[in-house]
Amino acid sequence: MSKKTESNKILLVNPDSEKATRLAHQLEFIEYEVKTLSSPELVTSLGDLSDYVAIFVASFHGIREWVGTLNSSHEKVPSLVLLLEDHSADLTTSEISELFVGSLKGDVKYPDLSDVLHRAEMKGRVREVKPGGTQNPELFRSLVGNSRAIQRVRKMIDQVAPTEATVLILGESGTGKEVVARNIHYYSNRRNKPFVPINCGAIPAELLESELFGHEKGAFTGAIAPRQGRFELAEGGTIFLDEIGDMPLTMQVKLLRVLQERSFERVGSNKSITADVRIIAATHRNLEDYIKDGKFREDLYYRLNVFPIDMPPLNQRTEDLPLLVKELITRLEHEKQSSVRLTPAAVMALCEYNWPGNVRELANLMERLTILHPHGVVDAHDLPEKMQSGTVAEGADGEAGGSSAAVTEMLAGMPITGLNNQPRLPREGMNLKQYLTDIEVALIQQALDDCNGVVAHAANRLSIRRTTLVEKMRKYNISRPEEMV
Repeated sequence: MSKKTESNKILLVNPDSEKATRLAHQLEFIEYEVKTLSSPELVTSLGDLSDYVAIFVASFHGIREWVGTLNSSHEKVPSLVLLLEDHSADLTTSEISELFVGSLKGDVKYPDLSDVLHRAEMKGRVREVKPGGTQNPELFRSLVGNSRAIQRVRKMIDQVAPTEATVLILGESGTGKEVVARNIHYYSNRRNKPFVPINCGAIPAELLESELFGHEKGAFTGAIAPRQGRFELAEGGTIFLDEIGDMPLTMQVKLLRVLQERSFERVGSNKSITADVRIIAATHRNLEDYIKDGKFREDLYYRLNVFPIDMPPLNQRTEDLPLLVKELITRLEHEKQSSVRLTPAAVMALCEYNWPGNVRELANLMERLTILHPHGVVDAHDLPEKMQSGTVAEGADGEAGGSSAAVTEMLAGMPITGLNNQPRLPREGMNLKQYLTDIEVALIQQALDDCNGVVAHAANRLSIRRTTLVEKMRKYNISRPEEMV
C-alpha cells in the first residue's frame, strides 16, 4: 500500500532498540523513510524538522517540558505520535500538547498506524494554511485513504489550489466532486471570500441565466425586484458549477463569454459587471461524447478543461474503504452522538460490494446503521441483502477494483468485539475453528509482510519458534512475499 507522496520521512525516538526496529520495519514496509534516535534530547540537534511527516516518541517523564522546548527551539515541529507501553494508562495526548495526533500501544496494528499517519498528514495540511482564514480540518478528511488514486487527487489539489487555473472535476455521482472543489477553494488565496455552488442540472433552463447572472426589476414576469446572481455573490471567491454537462447549449454560449471576457450583464440590463471569480466545474458526463453528439460546445470544453481532476469511483479504491468507514463513524459520533461498530466480516462484505452510489452511498449506509443498531455491533448478516451477496467490485479492466491483499492487511488485528471490547459471538453462531484459522493465517501473513518475508523475524514477532512457523506455513500453504507471483 502506498503512503502519501508529499513527504515520506518519519522520526522515531525510542530508547528500546528492539521495539524501535520493529516499528521502523512496519513504517518502511509502507514506504516511509525512518530515522531512529535513542534519546529525545537528540531531536533538538537536528535543526530543521519541516521535512518530517511526524515524530513517533516513546512516553517518558518530562515529555511535556520536552515538547515545550521543541516548540521554542524549532520554527516548525511536525505532528507527534505517542508510543505507550502495554501497561501504560491511556493518555489524552491533547493534554500534553496540541501537536500530538494520537498514541500507539504495544504491538502496533496496521489500521492504528495508518490512522495516526493520516491524522498527522491532515494536521500538517491545516498548519500549512496561511493565517487569516477560518480553518476547517474536516475538508481533507473527506478525501481519506491511502490508495494511489486518492493520493493523486490530493496532490493535484495541492498543486492547483494556489493558482487561478480553471478546474474541471470529472467522476461518477457520489465520488465527492464538490468536496474536491471546496478543498481547492479552501487552500487557495481566495479562501476568505465566498464559495458559491450551483447545480446546473437542477435549475430549469429558463431560470438558469437569472440564477447565474442575476436580473433587474421587471426583466421578466415575476421579477419584482433586482436580484444578484451567483457570479456576483461569488465576487472575489470561487463559483462551483456542478453538473456542467447538463447546462443547456444557449447558456453554454453565455458562460463561454464570461470565461473569455470576465464580465457579464444581469438579465434585463446592458451594464457590464466585472467577474473576479475563479471557476470550478464538475460533471459525471463524458463531455467528449457530448461534444460528438452536439450536446456540449467544444470551445467551452477546452476553456473549462485547463486542469482536469478525475475522481475515482469507490469500487476502484476498495483498499480505502476500512479507513472511510472509520472516518464516517467518527463524524457520526461527533455530529449525531451516535455510533456503531463493524466486525471484520462486515467490512470485508462492504469491500466486495460494487458501490454504484460511491462514497455518498457508503455515508448513507453508515448513518442508517447507526439508526438501526445504535452503539451496537454490525455483522455481515446485518447489512442490506444486496451487500451480502458477495458481488465483487470490478474496475474498468474487469478485475477486482481494490487490492484484496491491502484490505486483508487493514483488517488484520480487528477482532469481533462488543462495546466492552470483549469478543462477541454473532447471533447466528459461528464456525469457531474456521474463524480461528482465518485469524491465524492473517496474522502469519501480516508478520511475514512486515518482516519482508524473513521467517525468523516473523516467528520472533509471533513469539513462536521458527520451525513452528515453517510448519504452519506449510500447513496453510502460505508463501513468503518474494515467492509470490
